[in-house]
Amino acid sequence: MTDLPAPVPLRRMIGPGVVAVGIGMAAGEIILWPYLTVLGGLGLLWLAITTLLVQFVINMEIERYTLATGQTVVAGFSRWWKGWGVIICLAGAFQYVWPGWATSGSTVFTYLIGGGDPVWITVLVLVLVGVLLSVSRVVYTTVERVETVKVALTLFFLLVVAVFVISLSTWGSGARAAVVEFGRIPPEITFVMLLSAIGAAGAGGVHNLVLSNWIRDKRYGMGAHVPRLISPITGRSEPAGADRFELAESSANLERWRVWWRRANVEHLVTFVAVCLLTITIMSLLAYETLAGRGDLKNDPSFLRIEGDVLAGRVGVWLKLLFFAIAAVSLWAAAMGLLDVIGRLAADFVRRSYLPGSARWTEPRLYLLVVWTEIVLGSIILLAGFTQPLGLLIVSTCAASVVTLLYSILLVRLNIRDLPAAVRMRGWRLGGMVVAIGFYGFFALAMVVTQLQRL
Repeated sequence: MTDLPAPVPLRRMIGPGVVAVGIGMAAGEIILWPYLTVLGGLGLLWLAITTLLVQFVINMEIERYTLATGQTVVAGFSRWWKGWGVIICLAGAFQYVWPGWATSGSTVFTYLIGGGDPVWITVLVLVLVGVLLSVSRVVYTTVERVETVKVALTLFFLLVVAVFVISLSTWGSGARAAVVEFGRIPPEITFVMLLSAIGAAGAGGVHNLVLSNWIRDKRYGMGAHVPRLISPITGRSEPAGADRFELAESSANLERWRVWWRRANVEHLVTFVAVCLLTITIMSLLAYETLAGRGDLKNDPSFLRIEGDVLAGRVGVWLKLLFFAIAAVSLWAAAMGLLDVIGRLAADFVRRSYLPGSARWTEPRLYLLVVWTEIVLGSIILLAGFTQPLGLLIVSTCAASVVTLLYSILLVRLNIRDLPAAVRMRGWRLGGMVVAIGFYGFFALAMVVTQLQRL
């Protein structure tokens, strides 16, 4: 039995939610949700809001397990059967090997500079990201700093367009439509597109699962007992030894738990849910304000170029350039974060499950192997001719929704059976997880049915 470390102030806990929103605040917020809003109307915002609330419940159950044990949830699943870890790692590799985020960022970058080849720009960006992750002494710290800068720049842009571009009538129409049209799916929107948008709202897929790793590196709860992921190139230590600790159910520990749990919820609600909701709402309102009713929009990120031209005409060229710059940087930063996600997920699982005593294959080395493998495979996919950004994003985000359904079911069992009684999931949290399973299950099943009907 192990004592829970004393809670740290809330301000020192800020970080994991920022990283999650920094990585997630990209394809969905900049491309998929704005495009669907223009196509199907502002009423679709109800689905974005619902998705974020469902994700809050799921994400906090991921954090619950690691707060109480110091172990990641994937390692927790693998305690029953290693196959769960294998399936999730393979799903994550499939989800993120398609470089849709980086390609979309490079495409927008060509709008900014007036030309260029998005494929080769993307390959260069992926290599630079790999180098940055390789030389970072504490990888989490680097990712947190990059995503924090990205979030700050994005919020600045949102403030500008909220003041100078979006009209009061559009704000009113959005609020009214989200309420009046709650539950309605426009006929123009396919279930494949909906499943993709759901997977890209906030976080999605294995992205959520890596909250376990991030809060552990941030020293949340029992995670403080587990060493952090350190670069094998610039650092000396690595995660080693025990990675699961049994919480002693003393009155002092349970009081500490209540403080940790309350502050973790506040951190995630403010930094993840609120920022994601603000971003999706404003970017969707902006797209609707500038593009609604146009018949020349294509099913690719080229609508962002049209949106930029409208911004230049209404406010000035400076806003167009700012829009393109923020979008490109946001998508590239997301690509970096997603490489970190699959690297952490796979390295932690393989090290703990198959190579616990290996002196050669340490977790940092496995991490870099996975990251560079994803970079090489992503570059091959692009150079082979699979370069349509929106198509790549749809493949990735649909996979994200399906894997979210799978691990949501596993989380219910994990947080009921494998935690001390005093800190187990119960009450409205359990009800929320049942709703989450039904939510993702409905859209996944609807996508399958509609695809089969087309055969």
